[in-house]
Amino acid sequence: MNLKERIARIDRAQEETRNFSAEHHAFAARNARWIWLFPIGGMVAGAALFGAGMACAKLLGT
Repeated sequence: MNLKERIARIDRAQEETRNFSAEHHAFAARNARWIWLFPIGGMVAGAALFGAGMACAKLLGT
């Protein structure tokens, strides 16, 4: 009886793991487009700061 309880506990744990993995994949699929906003936003901000620095340097005549 003890062995059957252990097997049932392992089966429940595996099912919970499968459910968690499925939820994670569904969440990632729904939000995949939002993930790209962070690196693109960082590149745009970096380009803007670089452009502002170049404009400031040009105005100062350096």
